[in-house]
Amino acid sequence: MTLKSDEILGFIKENDVKFIKLAFCDIKGEQKNISIMADKLEDALRFGIYFDSSNISGFESESGELMLKPDLSTISILPWRPQQGRVVRFYCNIFNPDGTPFKHDTRALLMSAQSRCQDMGYQCSISTEAEFYIFKTDSLGNPTTSPYDEGGYSDMAPLDKGENIRREICLNLLEMGIDPEKSHHESGPGQHEIDFKHSAPLKAADNFLAFKSLVKAVCGRNGVYASFLPKPLKNKSGSGLHINLSLNKLDEKNILAENEKLDTVTKSFIAGVLKHIVEITAFLNPLSNSYQRLGKFEAPSVVDWAYGSRSALIRIPAAFGDKKRIEIRSADCAINPYLALTLIINAGLDGIKNNLELNENSYKKSRLPISLKEAVLAAQSSTYIDSIIGKETKQRYLSAIIDQAKKKSFFEMFKII
Repeated sequence: MTLKSDEILGFIKENDVKFIKLAFCDIKGEQKNISIMADKLEDALRFGIYFDSSNISGFESESGELMLKPDLSTISILPWRPQQGRVVRFYCNIFNPDGTPFKHDTRALLMSAQSRCQDMGYQCSISTEAEFYIFKTDSLGNPTTSPYDEGGYSDMAPLDKGENIRREICLNLLEMGIDPEKSHHESGPGQHEIDFKHSAPLKAADNFLAFKSLVKAVCGRNGVYASFLPKPLKNKSGSGLHINLSLNKLDEKNILAENEKLDTVTKSFIAGVLKHIVEITAFLNPLSNSYQRLGKFEAPSVVDWAYGSRSALIRIPAAFGDKKRIEIRSADCAINPYLALTLIINAGLDGIKNNLELNENSYKKSRLPISLKEAVLAAQSSTYIDSIIGKETKQRYLSAIIDQAKKKSFFEMFKII
């Protein structure tokens, strides 16, 4: 639903909102925000809010400051905050001080990918399956490496001690207008998964950031710690982010739903993703720790696709009607969702544009990078990435994740992811 400024201001007044969070993410995908008082929202909507860009990873600019403008469609009351003097959050687009779009705004890049898809006659729908661990905390509230429980896949209470925490997360998501479809205990001790209903790519990316923030907040309120680190425990299952994607014609018919087997368009889309997957891996697996997960416990390591197989990089799950989709299984939750989805969608669209063919064994001999260094080298030489996000944005991103890998110890990384 599209809301106008006066409707937003009326909503703020009627619902006792006192604080506004203007949210965005840095080039690595870490969520940031500037908080303003509710009576300053009208100015923010008209003129934007300036912030010091020199302290935000990948956002260095000549002027030293950039401007946030709220996207009105992303308004959400934060239900875990106090009900008196409520807090509302908007996701923002980023501009230069002269009002021109900031070219390294990754949210804007995904908007362009979404538009390109529509220009080619398709609508892309995304849903995610996000895995995370819950750990105990010490007497000071700091995270430990002791899992919250010893449950396994789909276990119930009392083995699953996180049952009520997942319930609280899902209820809060619903209050925020985000639709979780299912949740369960995953294979690892203290590991959980929450799956989401499909939505347009931009909304899916916004919702993913909101989800991570909410999980952290709810777990903190329950005296435990949520970690989205891809491989927090050496000999246990890693945590992935499975990205489910379907293509709809502009008349909203799911192409996959119309065919028992893969149609030509979907095959070309998959072929495009597989063609570029190695060079975009640094954007799907941005931590050194990411590569400890790949190739273990069904996480993929080979560039392939298959019907049903949970170890395939791209899987075609068993499903009916509009639930039919392709599932990309290599990514993890440390991504910048705007950059990751931008590169995946454009790769698939290039496959359609160039009528790429998908054969059973086309990619069987290829493998994913086995380290962050190898993934970065593949990205650095990629002309495809340059054509989609630009050389400078690519270099800013790669510099940021390399710098992060050099500076962060395992424990520090554990705390921020």
